[in-house]
Amino acid sequence: MNQILNKLERKFGRYAIPDLIKYVVALYCAGAVIGMLNPQIYYSYLCLDMDAVFHGQVWRLFTFLIEPYGFADGMGMLISIIFFLFQVNLFFLFGRSLEQAWGTFRFNMYFFSGYLLNIVAALILYLSPLHASVYDSGFQYIYWSMFFAFALLNPNMEFLLYMVLPIKVKWLAILDAAFMLYQIFSNIRYGFLYLQYSGNGAVQYAGMHFSVAVAIIVAMANFLIYFFATRNYQRINPKEIHRRREFRRKTAMGGRYEGGARHRCAVCGRTELDDENLDFRFCSKCEGNYEYCSDHLFTHQHVRK
Repeated sequence: MNQILNKLERKFGRYAIPDLIKYVVALYCAGAVIGMLNPQIYYSYLCLDMDAVFHGQVWRLFTFLIEPYGFADGMGMLISIIFFLFQVNLFFLFGRSLEQAWGTFRFNMYFFSGYLLNIVAALILYLSPLHASVYDSGFQYIYWSMFFAFALLNPNMEFLLYMVLPIKVKWLAILDAAFMLYQIFSNIRYGFLYLQYSGNGAVQYAGMHFSVAVAIIVAMANFLIYFFATRNYQRINPKEIHRRREFRRKTAMGGRYEGGARHRCAVCGRTELDDENLDFRFCSKCEGNYEYCSDHLFTHQHVRK
């Protein structure tokens, strides 16, 4: 996978969009505006409805990215806005850190592959016996999957949980992963529960829950693909392990003489154990690895093969 990405980068790297995260955040903010005005605009005309796509509404393949942000009503609206601004700042932090670590092209590929995987997942759900037309989950989990990649790069960075409690990013990532797994199994469970009832409404709700579970799986799969693609597997290659083991053995044993000495003069045979004030050097003019003490370094006869 790493080699494929390298080849793609050499061929298409010049088309990569620098600072892609600002456009991603712009879509996120557009979804927030729709969420404040009327979320039904999204679900009626913009969400990923595969049945509508096959009837000519192809714009839904792109507009589903503008998923509305869920703002609370009444006094909860202020808290929702604060958390929204907090999330936007986090997305900028995650995105720019990943682009700096991976490079512009790979960061672009991370989002575009997540986009394509979501469309494929929606198509599979639509063609399945469930025939789930609406892919409800949008793109939010791809946004949040950046956090796992960020946590791998900065495991010991500390965030202030609830603005008070300092906690390292790696522990937050573990908690988030546990919550994601809970959501997957919970939505699958509810999906099967709704399938036990008759009626189109029950099937629709089942499809909604299954689509959420699939969207989380897609986001995690996209993250894992890029995680494993950036690993160096050469270090666990059996030949490489054997080579390193032999090198350590020879390093530990090579150059050691009787009594554990590391240096020995090729002329007089003395070692650093005989006189701790002796200095030893290799001769650059001798053909071979010949070491001499300070008394014979300039007086010895050079070895020619």
